[in-house]
Amino acid sequence: MRKRRSALKNPEQEVRIFRNRSLLAVAVVILLSGGLMARLVYLQIFQQEAFATRSENNRVRVEPLPPTRGLIYDRNGLLLAENRPTYNLTIVPERVDDLGATLDLLVGILELPEQQEAVFRKRAYQRQRPYQPALLMSELDERQIARLAVNRYRLPGVEIEGQLLRYYPNPVLMSHVLGYVGRINAEELAELDSGDYAGTHFIGKTGIEKQYEEQLQGDAGLRRVETNARGRVLRELGRTDPEPGKNITLSIDARLQKLAYDLLADRRGSIVAIDPPSGEILAMASSPGFNSNLFVTGISYEDYRALREDIDLPLYNRSVRGQYPPASTVKPYLALAGLENAVITPQKTIYDPGYYKLPGFDRRYNNWKRSGQGRVDMSRAIEVSNDTYFYNLANLLGIDALSSSMSRFGFGEETSYDVYGASQGLMPSRKWKRESRNQVWFPGETLSVGIGQGYWLATPLQMATAMSVLANRGKWVTPHLARKIGDEMVKPPPAKEDIKLPDKWWDLVIQALEAVLSGNEGTARRAGKGLEYRMAGKSGTAQVFSLANDERYNADELDERLLDHALFTAFAPIDEPRIAVAVVIENAGGGSSNAAPLARQLIDAWLLPDNTALEQAQNELTQREDHEPTR
Repeated sequence: MRKRRSALKNPEQEVRIFRNRSLLAVAVVILLSGGLMARLVYLQIFQQEAFATRSENNRVRVEPLPPTRGLIYDRNGLLLAENRPTYNLTIVPERVDDLGATLDLLVGILELPEQQEAVFRKRAYQRQRPYQPALLMSELDERQIARLAVNRYRLPGVEIEGQLLRYYPNPVLMSHVLGYVGRINAEELAELDSGDYAGTHFIGKTGIEKQYEEQLQGDAGLRRVETNARGRVLRELGRTDPEPGKNITLSIDARLQKLAYDLLADRRGSIVAIDPPSGEILAMASSPGFNSNLFVTGISYEDYRALREDIDLPLYNRSVRGQYPPASTVKPYLALAGLENAVITPQKTIYDPGYYKLPGFDRRYNNWKRSGQGRVDMSRAIEVSNDTYFYNLANLLGIDALSSSMSRFGFGEETSYDVYGASQGLMPSRKWKRESRNQVWFPGETLSVGIGQGYWLATPLQMATAMSVLANRGKWVTPHLARKIGDEMVKPPPAKEDIKLPDKWWDLVIQALEAVLSGNEGTARRAGKGLEYRMAGKSGTAQVFSLANDERYNADELDERLLDHALFTAFAPIDEPRIAVAVVIENAGGGSSNAAPLARQLIDAWLLPDNTALEQAQNELTQREDHEPTR
């Protein structure tokens, strides 16, 4: 059997294959190396700044430095709102691996009760700007700080920071004037400038704190710090100091404010006092008040519910939001309107049988004195507060002229400069009723407005403002609360044009108002007994409900909250006015007997050098501040 010959090898082909494969391998290596080099070039050159920043951020952190909130003083330098040191517990969610587990650990360490735990967790999950600390708790005590310090290694992203916390030495007395600061909520966070409020957890919510938030807040600073792998600060690399907020000096006199609040004696009502030449608000007391310190770090549910459900509405600022029929306090302004519109003269009289009838109608509109007051002219009508005279005057004027004239004194408008939340009240007119109620205006409604009743509503601030304009003989000076911001005096522009009338008309009306307190028939002559200066005033009694034409008001048969409101407005001295006052006491009855004595005591304290009321108030304010516990 013949042996099979093997195929001969082809060396050239093998070399060619080897060479091709080697070239392919070299090409792949070169290609991969080129890609790697291109990537290195891209990272090292084109992306160098971005990655350097990331690397630096792993070691260097920028932290905001919150500014110190400006202080608030009264006109005499008494501190009304200050900042006290406290320790806060904060957390940066982005620096926490397991937020839920960390919160569980914190709750255990701090031994929080169930209700506080719920609020604690809610704050941690509240929306924040990236890498901004969320405020979990304020006012940590020494025991809590110690327990957190021991467990610090277990709490990455959790910090204890020292910060100044708002505190009000006289929280109830100044609650409605100052308002309060509170935690920044989600809605506010979305609207605020992230730079201005970096590191800040509180913002003004109401009152002066809200009105002048921008000035009080200041500008935030920042610092660059070096941290370790767990985010703990090792050292500070540089800083830009924050700019503190401006201090504000109010026109309020804390002594007069306290006296006004004490005069109200826990009754529902308000007292507002203004300096007529400057428009500075000297006192603005609303009773009852509330403890504004409760709102700073977060009021408890029980405390807030108690305030909300209180029938006396302590959160309600009656001075600027309480709307009451101004009643007979508006009669001097109507008299001036009648003179200006030439529908009356000072000498012209009418006979009052105890009621008024519209021509062609049988319905009687009763005077407050049912037996009548005989023949009255303008001055006597103001002195005895004769309703019949002003029913007739209102009918002669008509609602359009009446409404237009009263708006010049600030009724139906918000004319203050910096009073947060002030209401416009309501100055009714034919146009207002048609637009708001789609109804025509009736002549009888004009008569009700003519004695400050019906649809007409005004705030105590508006009543005091109108009396200031009268004291100034028509010169408008805008009411305001801030006297000085930083070192700059506050001088707001006039809210309205001056009311230019003949001097003799102003004198006649003011003389009639003086007779209210010192005349033989003056409705407030008891309150004016023994006056040591010349004072002009006007009482008012505002109905809470309407009586039928043949009904008589009997206070003994009514529920206490259905009684009339007592009102009184005044200014003094007549020749050089230094104070104008409006007093409103809800459901107190007659203004002459209940509100006028309070106005007299307040004005006495302000004007008489030998009166000790302000000195006593000063001593009580000082003692209260000295004994207030520091938390």
